[in-house]
Amino acid sequence: MEFRIDRSSGLPAYLQLVRQVREALRLGWLEPGDRLPTVRDVVARSGVNANTVLKAYRELEMSGLVEARQGSGTFIKAGLGSTEPEVMAALRTRLAEWVREARAAGLDDEDVDALVRSVLAADEDGNRTTADGDGNRTTADEDGNRTTADGDGNRTTADGDGNRTTADEDGNRTTADGDGNRATTDGDGGRPTAGEGVAVL
Repeated sequence: MEFRIDRSSGLPAYLQLVRQVREALRLGWLEPGDRLPTVRDVVARSGVNANTVLKAYRELEMSGLVEARQGSGTFIKAGLGSTEPEVMAALRTRLAEWVREARAAGLDDEDVDALVRSVLAADEDGNRTTADGDGNRTTADEDGNRTTADGDGNRTTADGDGNRTTADEDGNRTTADGDGNRATTDGDGGRPTAGEGVAVL
């Protein structure tokens, strides 16, 4: 295989090499027993330095995907594809046709990437899930209902009418409607004392 390095990408060069090997494995272009290009060849063809290539190959080796054989080179040890290569090839052909159609419609690479990511982020029912770097996940369905779960196990659900329900990992639940009314129950079935603007469940 021949590596391609995108200098304008924010992804480090060694991770670009790793990703390309993983993609080739998934697409069936590389199989167990295949030999990866030598460090010298990658340096000559892609312009990266030898340490970058070595770092990428070490990363792949630590993942159990390749193995270094003394005096022979680096070889593919395990595959990644979960689908037959023929199926992947057929899907790739259809995807290529879609990309050509998208380009004919005036979409650039970023437009295509945004469309693909939006589809990948949605499940079969059209629900979309996003995650931030702190482990918080938000799922939104087609009706405008949103559920947010943080890294501590707390969940907040908001519907399209402005009603919100928050549940923590101890089973305590607080519900607030769009008119400012709030109701709280704890995980032991306890009932709070009603106060102004508080409804007791």
